[in-house]
Amino acid sequence: MSVDMNMNVLIVDDYKTMLRIIENLLKQLGFKNIHQATDGSAALKVLREIPMGLIISDWNMQPMTGLQLLKEVRADDKLKPTPFIMITAESKTENVVAAKEAGVNNYIVKPFNAETLKQKIAAVLGSF
Repeated sequence: MSVDMNMNVLIVDDYKTMLRIIENLLKQLGFKNIHQATDGSAALKVLREIPMGLIISDWNMQPMTGLQLLKEVRADDKLKPTPFIMITAESKTENVVAAKEAGVNNYIVKPFNAETLKQKIAAVLGSF
């Protein structure tokens, strides 16, 4: 299975610089349709309007965390199958466990580079 580079990808982070960095990395990898949201509620609004092939979300955001967003996505029958990758600066075991229990597909610890992002996406979506 190969990755569709034209699929919609949603990046969620409350830090605009991080959004820009991740978008640039995704573009380097060949993704074309990248959408952004600055918090979980904004992300849900976008997700309900545009079908996404992948969600990449930061863990630490206000007012809705990445974990809360993940739970909302998994609780929604329409959004449930969407692959979800969580990004965090903390590699706490309990966070990884909580994200796994909530249905995350993969986990990236900051800092990371294009190669790490590519490997994590490939593990979720297939090679590209």
